[in-house]
Amino acid sequence: MLKIYLGSDHGGYRLKEEIKKYLKKQDKLNIEDLGTYSEESCDYPDYACKVACKVVEKPNSLGILLCGTGIGMVISANKIKGVRAALVYDEFTAKMSKEHNDANIIAIGGRTTSRVKAIKIINTWLNSSFQGQRHKRRLNKIKSIEKGTYCKTS
Repeated sequence: MLKIYLGSDHGGYRLKEEIKKYLKKQDKLNIEDLGTYSEESCDYPDYACKVACKVVEKPNSLGILLCGTGIGMVISANKIKGVRAALVYDEFTAKMSKEHNDANIIAIGGRTTSRVKAIKIINTWLNSSFQGQRHKRRLNKIKSIEKGTYCKTS
């Protein structure tokens, strides 16, 4: 059963709740909501880190993050070693994030994305697979960046 962690701030709360209802109806998915649990103002890095840390701790799990635009969530999540979070806004970016970047977390804008569009995005992402080959070389470079051994000055 695929484990999916959900997280949002107040700007993504409503859409997160809609996504959660939808995903819980799907077979073979184990959904865990890590908050927030209301529309009361809160800080997106708190929830990005909760989800990102869980995804890194549990191999083969995935995360879905929502804030007003998704931007703050993806910036925050990508600070956690081992996370490959992508800001997705349509089915094409969702597919490419998995096929080319093996994204283990996606971020969606709660104020910029409808429920219908968000579900299409998530379904596309969940049904896409990492394509390997030339993309693996690039992911290895990302791992080198995380270790501080890649960046070149010239």
